[in-house]
Amino acid sequence: MTKQESQNSKSEKLTDFGFTQVREDDKVNQVRQVFDEVAPKYDLMNDLLSFGLHRWWKRKTIDIADPRPGMKILDIAGGTGDLSLAFAKRIGNTGEIWLTDINGEMLKVGRKRLLQANVDIPVAKCDAENLPFPDETFDIITVAFGLRNMTHKDVALKEMCRVLKPNGKLLVLEFSKPQRWLTPFYDFYSFKFMPWLGKKIAGSSDDYRYLAESIRMHPDQETLARVMSSSGFKRVEWINFNWGITALHMCYKNDN
Repeated sequence: MTKQESQNSKSEKLTDFGFTQVREDDKVNQVRQVFDEVAPKYDLMNDLLSFGLHRWWKRKTIDIADPRPGMKILDIAGGTGDLSLAFAKRIGNTGEIWLTDINGEMLKVGRKRLLQANVDIPVAKCDAENLPFPDETFDIITVAFGLRNMTHKDVALKEMCRVLKPNGKLLVLEFSKPQRWLTPFYDFYSFKFMPWLGKKIAGSSDDYRYLAESIRMHPDQETLARVMSSSGFKRVEWINFNWGITALHMCYKNDN
């Protein structure tokens, strides 16, 4: 196979975009379009759809991350900046916090929120699968509700491992697999209520249908833990929130 044929084969490889299959090269653009459209009402919809619980989930993430003065922290897929802002309140000007996202519209919202709170931290548009940071830079990395949208989760996790310091901590907060008894109620909520509210408030039912589908395609708790272990992390564990609707995975970079 020639180099050109190899590149063509790679570009035509399929991956999931919700319940549909798309070319890998197209997924990034389609995900970007979804978040371009939902960005203006993203925080409002988070409050409505989670009944405010996302704030508690993120607060628990910050508590478990346990940021200390002087630490370097990377907020991946940080979008509208709520985790970055919370970290800034904990460590002040004693460390370094980076807010990153692949989506420019989400970062605009995040940058505006930070400026309104008089928080001046660096903001970077970048792909989690190719982070623009040197090896062993950060003490803590967080990803909140962003990993499931990444095309190659294993590649992104290996990049996070690369830029973490030895024994640095990674926390991944993501929708996960709820307990079985909850499934019929959760399915109705996800595939009926979410798109309906998305249409009413944000003007798009399709975007919120994709978000519901992307949750179902995301690895369950045990599967994600195995992927994290194989990506260079140790002591992988997780906590389920609200019967497993969301899960917080925690792990550390191997120091060998």
